[in-house]
Amino acid sequence: MIKDNEKTLNRIHVVADGILLVLSYILSYFLRFYSPLRYLIHFDPNAGRYDLITYSGILYLLVPGYLIIYYYCGLYGLGPVRFKRLLIWNLIKANLFGTLYFTFILYATNESNYSRYLIFIFFIINVILELIFRLIVRSIQRTARKKGYNRKPVLLVGYSRTAQSYIDRLLANPHWGYAIAGVLDDNVDIDTAYKGIKVIGSIEELPDYLQSNEFEEIGITLSIDEYSKLSRIVNLCEKSGVHTKFIPDYQDLLPTIPYTEDLDGLPVINIRNVPLTNFVNRMVKRAVDIFGATVALILFSIPMIVVAIIIKTTSKGPIIFKQVRIGKHNKEFQMYKFRSMEIQQESKEKKAWTTFNDPRVTKIGKFIRKTSIDELPQIFNVLRGDMSLIGPRPERPFFVEKFKEEIPRYMIKHQVLPGMTGWAQVNGYRGDTSIRKRIDYDLYYIENWSLSLDFKILFLTFFRGFVNKNAY
Repeated sequence: MIKDNEKTLNRIHVVADGILLVLSYILSYFLRFYSPLRYLIHFDPNAGRYDLITYSGILYLLVPGYLIIYYYCGLYGLGPVRFKRLLIWNLIKANLFGTLYFTFILYATNESNYSRYLIFIFFIINVILELIFRLIVRSIQRTARKKGYNRKPVLLVGYSRTAQSYIDRLLANPHWGYAIAGVLDDNVDIDTAYKGIKVIGSIEELPDYLQSNEFEEIGITLSIDEYSKLSRIVNLCEKSGVHTKFIPDYQDLLPTIPYTEDLDGLPVINIRNVPLTNFVNRMVKRAVDIFGATVALILFSIPMIVVAIIIKTTSKGPIIFKQVRIGKHNKEFQMYKFRSMEIQQESKEKKAWTTFNDPRVTKIGKFIRKTSIDELPQIFNVLRGDMSLIGPRPERPFFVEKFKEEIPRYMIKHQVLPGMTGWAQVNGYRGDTSIRKRIDYDLYYIENWSLSLDFKILFLTFFRGFVNKNAY
């Protein structure tokens, strides 16, 4: 039933996309030639203004081509988990390829009397209409599934912490459309339950359950010490033809998005995918750092000079405070900050965080710490290559030694350059906040790095990152 419904829905999507392509094209025609928009666009003297009937003749080639492009760009059959993450990107990608196809048709037919501006308007209108249509359909699906319609029955094999985590996520997202029928396990009693999901039999009974053809999907959730059973279970599921998923019990070892590579036919799972280990990615990020740091130095040079003068005239000691921090590959470096505290013994300073109403903080120090102005000299750390504009915040050696024993995966943050700001900081985890939460955000950044994520963090820093309520 579920599979038939999904096939029917995909067919409806194809027909609807064809209709939307025609509507987008017609709407683009009227916007180009009959709306006030035409006065904002320089009229191309080489584009003769055909009537709508003549303009629409190209749709016989355009619509089938676009639908094929949509298929290969993954717009049909997006699962519920991937839908939110990939929809907009796939739509834009498909329409970019579609625009190239549109242009190719005009070139191949030697047609010079079509408005090129119409192609651009068509791209924008089509992306918007397709996005609205898919969001409406998805909203209807979510509502129906929450009410119990069109649910996919799932059987889990193995009662473990992985099974509990899987159950947690499926129950928290009923709109995904999964209905968990029960769990098969050899180690716990029948009727053992987790959040209402019961153990309904042993793994030996799996062939009987598969033969019933009641399940759309099998989820293998064995604990790691039962993996000797995995081969037999997979063979049984494959023989029955049911769709099978394997949810590994590697939660403490593998990252959220493990990186798998094919080593001459041998699958190899990298324990952690770090995009910045790629040479090109590192060079691109470094180029952005140098450009961004140079611009920042120009923009903030006058405020930095003013702060330096105030620090020098209001308290004894150097203007710049240097502190040893741990950077990439666990190497120490001197991190620069504007001095915001009275001079103190190094042995005391390196083992203690600043506390609320700390008497060591100067008057100007309270202000520059609260507004993060004290961190502006780190621009020079970025230019030196010790730091990046964006990355996990570096910590002092004493705390690194302490946290690496207390917090799993803490040291992974040192696989990349530390940053002046980061994903954890713009999400509120800076200063006197949870180190564990901070590491979770740092790991997300390390595993999912992209230039767009860096720009997003930089943008959010201006709204969330400068004023630090946890800075004392």
